[in-house]
Amino acid sequence: MTETTTGRPERRLKPIEEVAAGLGLGHDDWEPFGRSIAKVSPEVLARPRQRPGKGRLVLVSAITPTPAGEGKTTTSIGLAQGLTRLGHSAALALREPSLGPCLGVKGGAIGGGAATVQPAERINLHFTGDFHAITTANNLLAAAVDNHLYWGNKVGLDPRRVLWRRCLDMNDRALRRAVIGLGGHKQGVPRETGFDITAASEIMAILCLAESADDLRARLDRTLVGFTYDGAPVTARDLGVSGAMVALLADAVKPNLVQSIEGVPAFIHGGPFANIAHGCNSVIATRLALHLADWAITEAGFAFDLGAEKFFDIKCRAAGLDVAAVVLVATVRALKYHGGANLDQLGGNDPERVRAGLPNLEKHVENIVHFGEQPIVALNRFGSDSDEEIEVVRARCGELGVPFALSDHFARGGEGALELAQAVIDFAESEHKPFRPLYDLEATVPEKIFQVASKMYGARRVVLTKEAEKDLEDIRRLGFEKLPICIAKTQNSLSDDPKLRGRPLDFEVTVRELRVNSGAGFVVVLTGDILRMPGLPRKPLAESLDLVDGEIVGLL
Repeated sequence: MTETTTGRPERRLKPIEEVAAGLGLGHDDWEPFGRSIAKVSPEVLARPRQRPGKGRLVLVSAITPTPAGEGKTTTSIGLAQGLTRLGHSAALALREPSLGPCLGVKGGAIGGGAATVQPAERINLHFTGDFHAITTANNLLAAAVDNHLYWGNKVGLDPRRVLWRRCLDMNDRALRRAVIGLGGHKQGVPRETGFDITAASEIMAILCLAESADDLRARLDRTLVGFTYDGAPVTARDLGVSGAMVALLADAVKPNLVQSIEGVPAFIHGGPFANIAHGCNSVIATRLALHLADWAITEAGFAFDLGAEKFFDIKCRAAGLDVAAVVLVATVRALKYHGGANLDQLGGNDPERVRAGLPNLEKHVENIVHFGEQPIVALNRFGSDSDEEIEVVRARCGELGVPFALSDHFARGGEGALELAQAVIDFAESEHKPFRPLYDLEATVPEKIFQVASKMYGARRVVLTKEAEKDLEDIRRLGFEKLPICIAKTQNSLSDDPKLRGRPLDFEVTVRELRVNSGAGFVVVLTGDILRMPGLPRKPLAESLDLVDGEIVGLL
């Protein structure tokens, strides 16, 4: 039995068993989650690859985001569909949407137009419950912390130095800072804490970076939750709940299999944001796509300076992954915005504004080169783009010696992405060297921060606040300085000031806090005014969402 895809009733989804069979999966390899979604066992990775050769991994990134949108996910889906139309076996490895953006300001995350993954509403709202499982596991650990304090505090945990926070998959600014345990001695130990959005939680990062169920358990065991009065670390294993956390995540660790509007298999699993977390889908899902198809197409959140930097320096370094090609997505509209145009000026023909925005594109090209890679620039075409504006971008890419492809996947699906797909194939056939990490793990934390800030953002200086300096002392004392770093920074600018468009110059980056994520295996670096719990806008998208005659409406 098939289901009709939203907005395109003429397109019908394949039965999920047909999608699974097309990847070589047997009935024992997956579990149905309704008629159009399946959970795939990670144990599939233990058997030999059935297809000849090795799978090739393609990373899709983008220039600095704007309110006009760039379309990384849409481009990823279009590219996979284009490769399939050219006779290649392709699979997507994407992140799961968070309810925060879906109900806030950004909307859903399933692509758009003729380049979407389906079933759209289910993927955007709850999906298979992975986010809920992650939230519950996170909050079990938080509850165990406060329960331990209440029942005598055997390990000597200092309530003033508890690091672990609760989380919620919702934008809720009122929960950023909270005082809990009020109401007398029977209600708990009063202390200050707060909430992060689930996409920024360490449990989300742990799930996405774990390579197996055993690795997941080991990471949870070593997760730092706070310090004793003597300054000794306290972990989840010390509180005795890491086994229960593994049990809660037993199904969430299995990647979700769905399909694109053209029937291309898509593993959608894990959903860390790239501005406040590491911004990549799970290692297990990426490996499944590589194991079962000839081409695995993945994306990293926001611009290259955020998600893609972490993709290489955290995910690829930890999991031993490398890419066959990097696609850098740009749009005429976004380049106009970076060239100084207002939102109401993006639709008209204005080649000079496009030209003025090119420095942002050029900076991201440079960023990719820093890793020893060369990008393919994909211009995601909008209906308002003029040939003259497109030629401005094509000509500049030619001057830079960078491959360029115009892609019309939003309107035409895989057929509109054939030029991009062929460019990726041609590039992947050329000689390829392993990527080059941006920094050495043996460097100090401040040195690593400066390497990223200077090379990726273009900063001339990094300043640590007094609080960050104190955090650094703990990191050095506990031996965590050799971990990679995960910088939390605004996505709206190459700098840590969201108001600076284009390619800012001569600026400094302020680090206000450092947090050890020992289970995930990195140090979180909070810069500028970035927050790990967003707030809803004045008019959230939730106000337009409804259920009418059994159909969900108003979900972008």
